[in-house]
Amino acid sequence: MTSVYASSAMAAASFSSPYSSQKTGAVFGTTKVSFLGGKKLKVTKFKAPVSARSLSVCAAAADPGRPLWFPGSTPPPWLDGSLPGDYGFDPLGLGSDPETLRWNQQSEIVHCRWAMLGAAGIFIPELLTKIGILNTPSWYTAGELEYFTDTTTLFIIELILIGWAEGRRWADIIKPGCVNTDPIFPNNKLTGTDVGYPGGLWFDPLGWGSGSPEKVKELRTKEIKNGRLAMLAVMGAWFQHIYTGTGPIDNLLAHLADPGHATVFAAFSPK
Repeated sequence: MTSVYASSAMAAASFSSPYSSQKTGAVFGTTKVSFLGGKKLKVTKFKAPVSARSLSVCAAAADPGRPLWFPGSTPPPWLDGSLPGDYGFDPLGLGSDPETLRWNQQSEIVHCRWAMLGAAGIFIPELLTKIGILNTPSWYTAGELEYFTDTTTLFIIELILIGWAEGRRWADIIKPGCVNTDPIFPNNKLTGTDVGYPGGLWFDPLGWGSGSPEKVKELRTKEIKNGRLAMLAVMGAWFQHIYTGTGPIDNLLAHLADPGHATVFAAFSPK
């Protein structure tokens, strides 16, 4: 079963313009545009704040001939193609405000990474169980099972651990660079220069984030693309179980066995 959804616009905007001139305190303008034609709606201005650490994404210069989500459309001025995954899609102007844009960009990165972990946790165990390597429950019913402790204790443990990690991530957004030193191993420091890309031994053990700007942007674009696909995949797996009562691997095998009848439309057909 497949699901179709518009690609996220949250990361499709650039920080390079507002934050690359922090030392000068220059004033920049942003202009909202219409859905396709690029018609100007209003202009808002802001002054770039001064920060000890750059918030600009390490990316190659914007390509005026870059691919757009709709060929021939006019991207908004705040979507100049310098950010990974920017295809000029922001019909509601959600990225026109610099602070909102900064928050939305970080939000999409985190959602993409969680979705990729979630998709792997849904598909891989079900596939390995299907071929007899593992014996795991369906991801949809896994929360109903009994584990080493009760669900309340599990919730509190997760709340503390994830809350601590998210608190440090939030602190880095508010004051970039303030959590670069490992609180347990002080000699281990994060090497990333961009918010959302910490680098260092724990987050970039292979050193892929230290290459040329073009290579870094290519890798980050792949991450965003895979993350958006993973968000769609998790949503599709959820709808699949609601309408069919089975997992994605079972749905795939059923479709391969009877492609003419075991389709997405069968879920809505009267039984």
